[in-house]
Amino acid sequence: MHPTVHSRTAPPPPGQASLRSLGRLFPYLWEFRARVLLALALLVGAKLASVAVPLVLKEIIDALDRPRPELVIPLALILAYGVLRFASTTFADLRDVIFAKVTQRAMRRISIAVFRHLHALSLRFHLERQTGGITRDIERGSKALSSLVGYLLFRITPTVLEILMVAGILFVKLDWVFGVLTLVTLAAYIGFTVTITEWRTQFVRRANTLDSEAYGRAIDSLLNYETVKYFGNEKYEADRYDRSLIEWEDMALKSQRSLGYLNAAQAGVIAIGVTLMVLRAAAGVVEGTLTLGDLVMVNAFLLQMFQPLSFLGVMYRQIKESITDVERMFALMQRPREVEDKPDARELDVMAGEVRFEHVSFAYNPDRPILHDVSFTIPAGKTVAAVGSSGAGKSTLARLLFRFYDVGAGSITIDGQDIRHVSQDSLRAAIGVVPQDTVLFNDSIYYNIAYGRPDASREQVIEAARAAHILEFIERLPQGWDTVVGERGLKLSGGEKQRVAIARTLLKNPAILILDEATSALDTKTEKAIQAELLEIARSRTSLIIAHRLSTVVEADEILVMEAGRIVERGRHADLLADDGVYAHMWALQQQQHEDEPA
Repeated sequence: MHPTVHSRTAPPPPGQASLRSLGRLFPYLWEFRARVLLALALLVGAKLASVAVPLVLKEIIDALDRPRPELVIPLALILAYGVLRFASTTFADLRDVIFAKVTQRAMRRISIAVFRHLHALSLRFHLERQTGGITRDIERGSKALSSLVGYLLFRITPTVLEILMVAGILFVKLDWVFGVLTLVTLAAYIGFTVTITEWRTQFVRRANTLDSEAYGRAIDSLLNYETVKYFGNEKYEADRYDRSLIEWEDMALKSQRSLGYLNAAQAGVIAIGVTLMVLRAAAGVVEGTLTLGDLVMVNAFLLQMFQPLSFLGVMYRQIKESITDVERMFALMQRPREVEDKPDARELDVMAGEVRFEHVSFAYNPDRPILHDVSFTIPAGKTVAAVGSSGAGKSTLARLLFRFYDVGAGSITIDGQDIRHVSQDSLRAAIGVVPQDTVLFNDSIYYNIAYGRPDASREQVIEAARAAHILEFIERLPQGWDTVVGERGLKLSGGEKQRVAIARTLLKNPAILILDEATSALDTKTEKAIQAELLEIARSRTSLIIAHRLSTVVEADEILVMEAGRIVERGRHADLLADDGVYAHMWALQQQQHEDEPA
């Protein structure tokens, strides 16, 4: 594989990876720093009010426990108790309202960053990827962002803050033993939770990987529905999918069992801690060192503290799982771009449109060279065709000109400008491509033609359709321009799809045109009709025609005959026939095939 894309360094340890993922989230959250700080202030306010509630409750009990209690003092404390209860809930709700925009904006910005990065990755990545698995990773990663921020900031942080405050209050107001018991219980609980959760995270990660793989296989199978049917392989596909699900089921069961062990350990720690603290408080009341209010306060603190603590394990597990999902999404963003604009890349200035390949060599993989020292020029406004057998390197010329890949050696220039030194956007804006297999969006015909220039007016779109000889077909359809073409354009015939592609390219109005086997998938009659249209739009542009059928290139200004990545002959059609070389032999074979077709 290509070293710049597939080289891998050793993965960082889980802790480092987790911290790195959290660090990547920080800039997205800090954009709204005022909201973040206000939300944190409300969080602290809510916890202060929450911790004050048991203290006020203690004073109320002690005031009522006197031999002749007065109603005035407890009444004021009861009102304060109500205000604190209201404040703790209201502050928490306000915090969520204020922080909501931060979370949603962060999710949006990260999602669009991943989406843009995927489009910026090389063609190599997209040829190797599994669409279903990637969409699953992005979907889970986006959802995990919201969970991660919510749990970390608004569940874990306030819970730990409350426990530390409670431990401090118990230590100061009652007895150091209460503070120590609280902290020991907390430490034991967190220790069990972290240790067991770290152990079971391997099952969660593997289950997620298998889930993405199974989903990717299912999507791939459904996208190739017709192929599955052609070969009667429904059972084979179902068995293949089930094999992925069997392994996923095993990992999911292990994950579930380990969850049971964790819950049992957490419940045991909490039960021991609560029992010891209530026992200590009860002994203090009997001895007279503590009041009844102190016992009620300890009990209220325990209920208030250990209730959210009982969810700490769930939250920690969710955080670990969310980090796992976020890591997979960020891993996509870490994929290096094989083709990058230089920092000082300028806009391509197309003056005439001359294209020049100078001593170009290229290999998709180092051990398998494709092009060897290829040199040719397409003069401005002229047409050059590249012909040859499959694997000769013809389509690679188009991919290099469009800069899907960078050349291994030599250079490609447009009007004297090396395409590696100009921006990819400006380069691709100057080039129009009509491919062999036109893939359309699952949208209307209008959308697919207008995609060539999204800001074009409706009149310009209609004119492009007319020039591509597809306007009458569109207007005959029951839904006209609003006809949905189906996934990848499957509701249209090959000829109709090619005409949509031609209209789309005409609307773009590029200075340089690439016709990459544009009619090879069509029948002879449709090919001849479309070939005339293609030659017409190529006449006024600098054009590179990649072709297998030689009948489509007879009018080219120059024909390049390629074999094994080298140009072995070049010239006009008549001259090449007269030379009686490789081209003449190919022509004779294709003419023989053409004559045999009616039989």
